[in-house]
Amino acid sequence: MSQLIRVEDVYKTYRMGDVEVPALRGINLTIECGEFVAVMGSSGSGKSTFMNILGCLDRPNAGKYFLEGQEVGSLRPNQWAHIRNQRIGFVFQGFNLLSRTTALENVELPMMYNGFAGHERHRRALEVLSLVGLDKRLDHTPNQLSGGQQQRVAIARALVNRPPLILADEPTGNLDSATSNEIMALFQELNARQGITIILVTHEADIAAHAKRQIIFRDGAVIADNASEQVVIGRDR
Repeated sequence: MSQLIRVEDVYKTYRMGDVEVPALRGINLTIECGEFVAVMGSSGSGKSTFMNILGCLDRPNAGKYFLEGQEVGSLRPNQWAHIRNQRIGFVFQGFNLLSRTTALENVELPMMYNGFAGHERHRRALEVLSLVGLDKRLDHTPNQLSGGQQQRVAIARALVNRPPLILADEPTGNLDSATSNEIMALFQELNARQGITIILVTHEADIAAHAKRQIIFRDGAVIADNASEQVVIGRDR
């Protein structure tokens, strides 16, 4: 496998009035193409700050972040916007779908910024919605979909620009246990069959167990980095 992500001696400190609060303390990590990684830790451990840096949403105070061999941690905001659109797909706990827009239109939205013609947007959106098992829910708005179906729409939207990396921030946080397992099985399938690199943030050990590798943060540092036998669940569509 080739290297997708490398962070070198990354530090991040936030200032709260006169007080400096260290969030990351010298992180060194590499993640290869095709890995499925869970980033774990309690509130305040630094895992969300780390994810924000990987997603080009925040920049480190010191250290370097390389994505596909390019140092991206110090790029300008407009360059970051291009990377977020082209090379990273985001999946959030709250789904972040447009409420009055159909599943198909929600998935087409990221492509509108890339100048894709309508027929190409439509074709790609159909392709990824079928991939996540929602080809029969194209015209449904979010309030006509279950929580699990809304998250599948969000995953399809993250996939539609064909990024090499998916960042998922507590993607099962608003879902019940059975639906959480369905979503994690979908991530496993996308990782195994499509070769997509997936990094998810979670505080739940049972969710992290679905990943092939678990990285554990505490007090802004990595305290464990384990490859393990992942929990594999079949899923029904």
